[in-house]
Amino acid sequence: MTLALPPRTPKPRKRGITSMIDFGPDTFGWTGGPEGIRNLLDCCAEYIDFAKIFAMNAVLMPRDVVKNAAGIYRDYDVVPFAGGILFEYAWKKNELDGLEKLLLDLNIGGLEISENYVSLTPDERARMIDRFQKKGIYIKYEFGRKNPTAPLGIDELGAVVEAVGRQGIEHVIVEQSDFDMLVEARADAIEVLKAQSWFERLLIEADPYRFPKQHAELLETFGPEANLANITPGQVLRLEGFRQGIGRAVNYWVVSK
Repeated sequence: MTLALPPRTPKPRKRGITSMIDFGPDTFGWTGGPEGIRNLLDCCAEYIDFAKIFAMNAVLMPRDVVKNAAGIYRDYDVVPFAGGILFEYAWKKNELDGLEKLLLDLNIGGLEISENYVSLTPDERARMIDRFQKKGIYIKYEFGRKNPTAPLGIDELGAVVEAVGRQGIEHVIVEQSDFDMLVEARADAIEVLKAQSWFERLLIEADPYRFPKQHAELLETFGPEANLANITPGQVLRLEGFRQGIGRAVNYWVVSK
């Protein structure tokens, strides 16, 4: 008999998803070159479902570096995508054609469409999703604002989840700032969210600066199979441990219960 933890659900997963944020060369984890990424994935690829290329890094870093990184992620069965701020910048500058060309040239394969600082009508949102999908670009959608002025509407969120789902988008990322404001504003927010038929299709953004406390709390609240986004390279393995009940932040429940 071999000592082992319970096996993870194989990819592609619907629950227990970890979406990592690749900041590039950064204090949260050095993924600025091929060896750094390979070293990370040699240890953690089984636990990473998606890798988001942070914000504008697809244009800030040398193109060969970004293209190489995207290819390495795919080699390890991790789905890369460009962050939503890149889309919002292109939208503001009326450079969507240039964004298409960039994504295709870099062979990133995926794009997050978000509305952190821009506002799309339902028709515009649908057209943007359709436009990039027709180019063979995988789409993630993020709901919410970086600086919300009012708590998000749960019914509105549900309507968006269903609408983008009809376009083939299986999961919707919930912007961290909006999630935090909702929880602060509504005492019943957690229970109401968990009761929604579409809840399992959400990816909840965690705050890298509040690791490990917030991450452990999210798993305690939503269960070890919660879908979490914005997990840094240096937090992936410890988060997986938390899912399995390993770590001081979760009181080592794998052995303490």
